Amino acid sequence: MREGTGRPVFSGVAIGKAYVYFPRQSELPASCGDSEIELKNFNAARETAREQLQALFEKTRREIGEEQAMILDVQIMMLDDLDFVESVQEMIAGGASAAQAAHETGDAFSAAFAAMDDEYMKARAVDVKDMARRLVDILCGGRSGFQMEEPGILIAEDLTPSETVQLPKDKILAFVTRQGSSNSHTAILARIMNIPSLVQAQIALSPEIDGKMMIVDGFEGRYYIEPDEETQAAMTEKRKRALEHKQALEQYRGKESVSKSGKKILLCANIGSADDVRYVLEGDAEGVGLMRSEFLYLGREDFPTEEELFEAYRSVVEQLKGRPLVIRTLDIGADKQCDYFGLEHEENPALGYRGIRICLTREDIFRPQMRAIYRAAAFGPVSAMFPMIISVDEVRRIKEFCKSIREGLVAEGIPCGKVDLGIMIETPAAAVISRELAKEVAFFSVGTNDLTQYTLAIDRQNAKLDAFYDPHHPAVMSLLKTIVESAHAEGIWAGICGELGADLTLTETFLEMGFDELSVSPGRILELRKKVCESEV
Repeated sequence: MREGTGRPVFSGVAIGKAYVYFPRQSELPASCGDSEIELKNFNAARETAREQLQALFEKTRREIGEEQAMILDVQIMMLDDLDFVESVQEMIAGGASAAQAAHETGDAFSAAFAAMDDEYMKARAVDVKDMARRLVDILCGGRSGFQMEEPGILIAEDLTPSETVQLPKDKILAFVTRQGSSNSHTAILARIMNIPSLVQAQIALSPEIDGKMMIVDGFEGRYYIEPDEETQAAMTEKRKRALEHKQALEQYRGKESVSKSGKKILLCANIGSADDVRYVLEGDAEGVGLMRSEFLYLGREDFPTEEELFEAYRSVVEQLKGRPLVIRTLDIGADKQCDYFGLEHEENPALGYRGIRICLTREDIFRPQMRAIYRAAAFGPVSAMFPMIISVDEVRRIKEFCKSIREGLVAEGIPCGKVDLGIMIETPAAAVISRELAKEVAFFSVGTNDLTQYTLAIDRQNAKLDAFYDPHHPAVMSLLKTIVESAHAEGIWAGICGELGADLTLTETFLEMGFDELSVSPGRILELRKKVCESEV
C-alpha cells in the first residue's frame, strides 16, 4: 500500500480505479517514414473519432437536446468529407505524419470556412477545427481526449480551466492534483460536482499507478493506492457514514430556507455550464446565482457564436423550469486564459485586462454574449451581472449598451425577454462606493474570493500564501456589511456568490447582516438550509 497527503477541497470518501492524466503533447510526431503506415493510422483514428463523437452525440441528445447534439453530428459527417480526407492523404504521401497532416488540413479548412459570407458556413469553422483536433489527439496517444472506461479517480499535475471543461465529469469520483489551491478551478469544479478532492498532493505521476485501486479521503486529506484490507474496510465504513449523513439532510429537501426568527434567504447554486444543472436539481437549489459564462469560451480554438451561447443559456433556463438564473458575463483573464483572445502577457493579470474591462473595449466579444442572454430570457427568468466593476461610469456604459442590444433584437423581430442587470462586488473600490452603485442596478452579488484577495493583497492562487489568506478578516467582514447596507438603502437585493457563502461558521453572521441570497456549490445547499433553519437570527 502507498499513501500520501494533500489539501482537501471537498469532503467525502471516493473508492475506485486511478486514472493518470497527461496534458496534450505540444509537438506533433514526425512521420515514421512509411506513408502506408501513416495512412493506416489516420484511418484508424477516424474510426476512433467516429465512435467517440457518436457516444457524445447520444449523451448530448439525451441530456441537453436534439438541436445541441446536431453540432456533433456535423463533425461526424466531416470525418468523411472527401476534400478533407484527400487533402490529408496527399500530405501523408508527401512525407507528413498523419498527425501533422490532420492538424494542418484542419487549420486550412477552418480558415476557409471562417472566410465565407454565409453565417451558417462560418460557424462550421469551429466544427472543422474541433474534429481535426480530436483526430490529432487520438494520433498522439489519445490522452488529451482522455477517456475513462469506468468511474474512477483522476490524478494530474494540475488542470487548467480549459482542460476541466473537456473532462468526462460523469465518470470522475475524485480529483487529486499535485498543484492547485483551494481556490483553483479544479477545486471549484470538485465542489460543483460534490466529490472529494485533494490539491497540493504528494503523489508521483506515473503510468505505473494507472488502473490501480485507489481511495481518497476528503475529510482527512489523505489518499491510498492499492490499500490493504484494513484500510479499505475502514474507508468503506467512513464512506457509509458520510452517505448516512447526506441522507439525513434529505428532510430539508423542498423546505423553505427560513430561520427560526422568520428570516428568509434564497439558497442558489454556482455552475459553469449547462451540464451542471443536474447538480443544481439534485442539490435542491432554488435557482442559479452564478453561471460562470467563461467556461463556454474555454477548451476551444475560436470564439463561440451567438447561436452557441444562446443555445447554452436557453438549455439552462429550460432545465431550471422557472427557477431564476443569474449569468455572470465573461470573466476571461487572470487565471482563465484563451489563446485565441490574443491577450498580451501581463506581469500581474489578476489586476489587469480582465472581466468587464475586456467586454467594454471589445464589442465584438460583448455583443454576441448579451444578445444571447436577452434571447434566452424569452424562455424564463434571467439576470445578468458584470464582473470587476470599479466605477459608476462603467455601469452606465453597460446599461446603455444593453439598452441598444435589446432595442436591436426587438427591431429585428427576434424574441427576447427582460433582463435584470446587477454587478459583482469584488473590488474594494466597488464596496466603498456601493451606495452610489446601488442607485444604478437591480442587485449586488459579492464575489468573496476576489474581494478577499484584493482587500488583503494576497494572490488566492498562490499556495505559499494560504496561511496568510483569511476570508474571515475584520476588513472583509466590514466591507460585506457596508455592501448589504448600501443595497438595502437603495431598495435592491444583495447576495454572496463566493465560496464564503458556504462557510457554516458565518451563516448566522450573513443572516444578521441581512443578505438576501447565498449562492454556493450545489452539494452544499441542504446542509446550508439546515443551518439556516436551525438559526435563531
